[in-house]
Amino acid sequence: MLRISHYLRALAHPGAGHVLSARGTPGRRPPVVIWNLLRRCNLTCKHCYATSADSEFRDELDTAEALRVIDDLHAAGVKVLILSGGEPLLRDDIFLLSDYAREKGFFVALSTNGTLIDAHNIERIVAARYDYVGISIDGLEAVHDDWRQLKGSFAASMHAIDLCRQHDIRVGLRTTLTQHNYPQLPALLELMREHDVQKFYLSHLNYSGRGKRSRKADAHHQMTRDAMRQLFEQAWDDVCNGRETDFVSGNNDADAILLLQWVTENLPQHAERLEQMLRAWGGNASGSGIANIDNIGDVHPDTYWWQHTVGNVRRTSFREIWLEQPEPLLVQLREHPRAVEGRCAQCRWLSICNGNTRTRAWAAGNLWGEDPGCYLSDEEIGLAQPSCIPRVEIA
Repeated sequence: MLRISHYLRALAHPGAGHVLSARGTPGRRPPVVIWNLLRRCNLTCKHCYATSADSEFRDELDTAEALRVIDDLHAAGVKVLILSGGEPLLRDDIFLLSDYAREKGFFVALSTNGTLIDAHNIERIVAARYDYVGISIDGLEAVHDDWRQLKGSFAASMHAIDLCRQHDIRVGLRTTLTQHNYPQLPALLELMREHDVQKFYLSHLNYSGRGKRSRKADAHHQMTRDAMRQLFEQAWDDVCNGRETDFVSGNNDADAILLLQWVTENLPQHAERLEQMLRAWGGNASGSGIANIDNIGDVHPDTYWWQHTVGNVRRTSFREIWLEQPEPLLVQLREHPRAVEGRCAQCRWLSICNGNTRTRAWAAGNLWGEDPGCYLSDEEIGLAQPSCIPRVEIA
């Protein structure tokens, strides 16, 4: 995840405490854990990495097992826990687990489609004291409802955002960029303003689960570049005007190089410092700074790696799986820079992006090959024979 606003604030206000810690020794620091508590969901979104559906799935962790996992994560030193699904609000014990995690001192976030947040449960959601509630909005009404495959889901999710803000819950609006919602990005950013949303998270499409079948809808490279520049410009405007907003992007670490380009063009006096910070950040952290636990207790390098399991918390402690006896894939993912191939191997920015997203490379046929989602030109990454991507306007 690239914390765009945090970096820009660090440039605008040096010495004001906007400091991002360096990567550290891979495998030695506890990761952020994204936990898919269940696989059932009331929606069947076209890009769902969990291939969720509105049905019961067998062998999921029960309440007692889930509570033990929270203890296990706490013992392993994990600090940040993101509760996800499926749709986590369909789990009967969601608030019991949330309360228990809060009591243990975790930063607890809820990742939801928002359609089940209403007047009947908003007070209980308030009582859970989530540090953050992320609600997915994948376009304006017609596009969102089509992508989420439920008419009325946009209205329900926006109502949930309004309810959360009325109760002073920190909310994030999350959008997965596609060809269909790219033209609507300015309007989505305006929704953020209209509904007093503090955070905007732009996710790039990852080719996993149903997202693998939807890869033809992925945003073209020039669309992606233009979308990111819109975020940079909005984030910088907010920083300059003292707005406490937070713009982040995920699932494409080439964004960091584009941010460096944008700063070089618009704030050249800060380019050297930003490059230093980005090199300290180190790019893709799947298998090191990010971990995933799925609904049956299998552990994965991140949420898009369900095709490969590195252990199961029913049989082995998370500390042992992640920190003490990591399997070979985790060891390989933790190399920095990674031993990647193709364009990635020759890229002069490899130490910043760390080879980008391996699951897209895997979907293209080679786990360690180049990431097909990288939108940087050969010239930009320093290859001998440039093939520059021209900047054109897209209707």
